[in-house]
Amino acid sequence: MNSFLDFEKPVAALQSRIAELRETAQDGAIDIDAEIERLQGRSNVMLAELYGKLTPWQKTQVARHPERPHFRDYVAGMCTDFLPLAGDRAFADDKAIVGGLATIGGQRVMLIGHEKGHDTESRVRHNFGMGKPEGYRKAIRLMDLADRFGLPVVTLVDTSGAFPGVQAEERGQAEAIARSTERCLALGVPMVAAIVGEGGSGGAVALAAANRLLMFEHAIYSVISPEGCASILWRTADKAADAATAMQVTAQNLEALGVIDRIVPEPMGGAHRNPSEAIESLRRAIDEEVAALVPKTADELKRQRGDKFLAMGR
Repeated sequence: MNSFLDFEKPVAALQSRIAELRETAQDGAIDIDAEIERLQGRSNVMLAELYGKLTPWQKTQVARHPERPHFRDYVAGMCTDFLPLAGDRAFADDKAIVGGLATIGGQRVMLIGHEKGHDTESRVRHNFGMGKPEGYRKAIRLMDLADRFGLPVVTLVDTSGAFPGVQAEERGQAEAIARSTERCLALGVPMVAAIVGEGGSGGAVALAAANRLLMFEHAIYSVISPEGCASILWRTADKAADAATAMQVTAQNLEALGVIDRIVPEPMGGAHRNPSEAIESLRRAIDEEVAALVPKTADELKRQRGDKFLAMGR
């Protein structure tokens, strides 16, 4: 069973009651199938109503849900094959940013994305999806390969932001992020990016300066985390909900602002409730977007990308 978020407590209470009834019904003495079905229907309606009117802060909580699909899940669900490519050829292999050659819907691509990890051990190993300079330099190296061999680039963005540690700054974190963003914009091959969970700060933009930017229905994308914004403006992270609203972090906000190009629907109750359905929904969207871009020339792709970003904020 999925872990429930604070605003889902009414649904959690119903699901707990359903679980109790199912346990009672195991001895076969009482037929309560009809009651279970009624409660499940009520739970589904309540869940649909909740998710139909989520606040920006609630969407932030959903985007961060630990049971949402991660990079490894997308590889398993979308790709018929995946050949990982490691290292930046300068310092190390960053586990927070993963990439390699993949086939999605019959199209060979270079797939790059953030990996947060799925349990304590893997989260520590992948640094909670917070890329270091060597991670962004690895992404640049893989984009160079894709450009050389004419392969579309697909990126999956899910990070609270680039790693802010002293060692990362010493190794040129800002420069690596800037160079990665620059490389995205200069690609002569199609690039499709998808915000699948959190899209935080420059650490997200460095892999998202694409021809087409997709975003899951309950994902978020912002220049800083709501907690970070609240700490700066109000001197307390307790105002994070207000910050999330003010920053317009949701997919719906960003589509209206022209920052993203397409919202990818999630299963009822979020991608964490039905990961396979969410992954298939994203796969179809990526297939369509890549197919539409492949016929364009390198000059057309670069011009379209540049025009798109220059038009933002006008």
